[in-house]
Amino acid sequence: MQMRMEHDTMGEIAVPAERHWGAQTQRSLENFSIGTEKMPREILEAFFDLKEACARANADCGRLTAEQAETIAAVCGELREGKHPEEFPLAVWQTGSGTQSNMNVNEVIAHLAAERGVALHPNDHVNRSQSSNDTFPTALHMAAALAVERRVLPACVRLEETLERLEEENRDVIRIGRTHLQDATPLRFSQEISGWRELVAAPRRMLEAALPELRKLAIGGTAVGTGLNAPEDFDQRVCTYLRQCTGTDFVPDNNKFHALTSHDALVFTHGALKALAANLMKLANDIRWEASGPRCGIGEIHIPENEPGSSIMPGKVNPTQCEAVTMVAVQVMGNDAAIGFAASQGNFQLNVFQPVCAYNFLQSARLLGDCMDSFRNNCLEGLTADREKMARNLHESLMLVTCLTPKIGYEAAAGAAKKALREGTTLKEAVLSLELLTAEEFDQTVRPENMV
Repeated sequence: MQMRMEHDTMGEIAVPAERHWGAQTQRSLENFSIGTEKMPREILEAFFDLKEACARANADCGRLTAEQAETIAAVCGELREGKHPEEFPLAVWQTGSGTQSNMNVNEVIAHLAAERGVALHPNDHVNRSQSSNDTFPTALHMAAALAVERRVLPACVRLEETLERLEEENRDVIRIGRTHLQDATPLRFSQEISGWRELVAAPRRMLEAALPELRKLAIGGTAVGTGLNAPEDFDQRVCTYLRQCTGTDFVPDNNKFHALTSHDALVFTHGALKALAANLMKLANDIRWEASGPRCGIGEIHIPENEPGSSIMPGKVNPTQCEAVTMVAVQVMGNDAAIGFAASQGNFQLNVFQPVCAYNFLQSARLLGDCMDSFRNNCLEGLTADREKMARNLHESLMLVTCLTPKIGYEAAAGAAKKALREGTTLKEAVLSLELLTAEEFDQTVRPENMV
């Protein structure tokens, strides 16, 4: 491999000749050979937007020439298009401030600018009026907000729409309810589905409520929050350009001392992602229980048969989409614990657990968005009710006795239900045997459609 020499304030270091990064990226690459997890693409994309916005703001303030700013913007546009992905090799497990990833972006932009005939220094020009201490938390908030807006919320809406369709299609279906894993009083299948729909809609609203705090950015705080070396109104100018670039209402955090050391907005927003994960766990579990069987389970709904379920049992088909959702939910819950611990570790003027926050938050958003679409496309779109099985279970249930309580009293009703269970008869047979009602009275009273 051909090498070239790069230098920084610590001296010279050999860098692969074909690469566009510099000395600080190379040092990080050599010093942090930990795991396989790389800095998330979403963070890099946020940096590309941020570096362009900072360059334009610096030009407005006379800190960069128009040519320098336009060159930085052009390179960032090229990187946004997905070019040169191999130039960003750094691990998540690096300095907790993300300094090395900030410098990785700065160095690559400077080297690509040189190929355009414009000499830029990674620190003096690309990082002008900035510090890693304000750019990384800014990129983190940007990436998190955009992931929620562009990935999670649209997937929620699509899932809600499918559930709403299922709700409309099943308004005439009455089924037995279940509480404590035991039979309960009846409800319409559409009522149950409406509950499923709200399992998605409620955390969606929570996420929407969390976004305003997440859109507050640390940029302009520089090293410790004082804004040293940044021009007046730099943060406002940067956010103006970011709004134009992303279409999202990013604003400066008015208290940079808070913005550099706290990740409470991230914790709060991920809490809503955890709520969504918990609800998706419940939804997937309901569906796989109610589809269990095909002959020896509940079997009241049918879900698509997507692939063979066993390497040894021919003909077996499993609720694989439900299982994927529940595994995603477990991962998101674990990520929430990691983010909470990391966010609690701010010391003095900086939190140095930022890359791990970025990795976990963005993985959660990515997994939730993807799994909701997969679950919807490969399971819910093909879900149907086994109306015959629902009707049979409904009329065999002993909990229909609940509607008799006003007529015969709680204790007599309980006695009739226990007699029917003990003797293996129907509820009607037990009630008639105990001479609690006539057959006509029973039929007039026990009407499931009036119990929902």
